[in-house]
Amino acid sequence: MVSSPQDLKQHLTATNEEFRKLADQHHSYDDQLKKLEAKTYLNDEEKVEEVRLKKLKLRLKDEMERIIQEYRKQQVA
Repeated sequence: MVSSPQDLKQHLTATNEEFRKLADQHHSYDDQLKKLEAKTYLNDEEKVEEVRLKKLKLRLKDEMERIIQEYRKQQVA
């Protein structure tokens, strides 16, 4: 049984293809956001992109959390 939340995420990354794809995409969006946030000034297009990336990251995080909850339910059952 997986004990910590970090261990659970590592386990799902290793064993669940959907979770792994979501985590990879989340990481990619995070990298893109960090590049934008490193800039001193964002033009209007970059500001829109920043908001878009944050929303996409949040959607992926919600999907990953759904998979975690499903996994936990299966372990209890």
